[in-house]
Amino acid sequence: MSISLVSNAYLDEASSKIRSKPVPWEGYQRADLITSEELALIKKVDKQPRARIEQILLSDLQIYAHLYFRLLKKLQRVDTMQCLLVLIADALSDHEERIPVFLRTAEADPDLPFLPLLRALDTQDEFVQLKASQILTILISSESTPLPLQYLKLFLATLASLVQGPAPNKRDVAVQCLESLLARRNCRQAIWAVPGIIAGFIEILKQKPGPQMSYQVAFCFWLLSFEQNVAEELDKKYDVIPLLIDVAQGAVKEKVIRVVVATFRNLVTKAPMANLPAMLAAKLLPFVKNLYTRKWQDEDILEDIQYLRDELNTNFQSLTTYDEYTSELSSGYLSWSPVHESDEFWKENASKLNDDDCKQLQILLRLLKQSTDPLILAVAVQDVGQYVKHTDRGKKLVEKYNGKARVMELMTHEDSEVRYRALIAVQQLVSQPWTAV
Repeated sequence: MSISLVSNAYLDEASSKIRSKPVPWEGYQRADLITSEELALIKKVDKQPRARIEQILLSDLQIYAHLYFRLLKKLQRVDTMQCLLVLIADALSDHEERIPVFLRTAEADPDLPFLPLLRALDTQDEFVQLKASQILTILISSESTPLPLQYLKLFLATLASLVQGPAPNKRDVAVQCLESLLARRNCRQAIWAVPGIIAGFIEILKQKPGPQMSYQVAFCFWLLSFEQNVAEELDKKYDVIPLLIDVAQGAVKEKVIRVVVATFRNLVTKAPMANLPAMLAAKLLPFVKNLYTRKWQDEDILEDIQYLRDELNTNFQSLTTYDEYTSELSSGYLSWSPVHESDEFWKENASKLNDDDCKQLQILLRLLKQSTDPLILAVAVQDVGQYVKHTDRGKKLVEKYNGKARVMELMTHEDSEVRYRALIAVQQLVSQPWTAV
């Protein structure tokens, strides 16, 4: 695990400046915060060229690993913490073999190396927070035994706030840290258990970032999709399938499409029942057919595309029109497919929404109550109107499940299409005579 795998231009530039900044080591010794032996050791590397520090570490790495973390534990001034974090990161940079030496500092003090770094996450200084995150990620990703869960939870809580925040540097470092941690299976469930992290990923993709950030976030979803429970719940909880399709459709880099397609393959392989209906509803099949006609540098992507095309085709051919409709409902992603405005469809199928204790009707009304997307609201309220028009118990059942008030509320929605469709549905609710299907 190389420290360069979690890199950021801001951290690199700030580290260069911090290496030449003075730190009052003698003052700390006079105040009995550090010993004379610690002072002598730190002065040997303080503001020294990196080549000189490397020579010292070749013979005294274990001594300096302990020194850096002991001082980080004792000293809380921001400039001092900055200096120590840079020294630690420099020692680890391009020296993966040194990581076990830093981890063995726990033998002398069980608080080391993690507690001083976790405490650094609580500082208000951006550099300290991000540099500590970078080092923590390197150590956790290389540790043979899992980090105690209470420590990992503290770190993930910080990453969740960073990935959801507005600061680009914080988001960038947090996504890279999570990308590295997700490569470890024992970290995936802990990350999945923090809703703020997944919500942060979703929000980043909705903001249409550049190719590299799109790739890194999609790569995080790919790693998560190897977990069975995640594959079953990811789209249901976060409506990620339509979003990833949008990302792939807008991608200019092949690697972005490749990782999205690989994620979809995992979702289909692990949890076909949970994901194929949503994929069909989100029109993944025509997009995959289009991808199949393109030329690709990476041959593996074509295999994944063909797998998806075949699975989606098989599933699509077995669907009736009503199955397509219920798949669309289950996906939570409604669009103006032909069934929504087809009187013929509703004459034949409206009463089926009452089957199984009105399961499909309740899904429709739940979308109507919970969605904030004007397109979904317009289609859903249109469907409620069609259902009432073609079902003899429609009005009573919509009212029973608290849908009538929401339909009337949507007549004042800010979106004109939603208002128009709601008005038509209200007319059906208020004036439609009882009609046998």
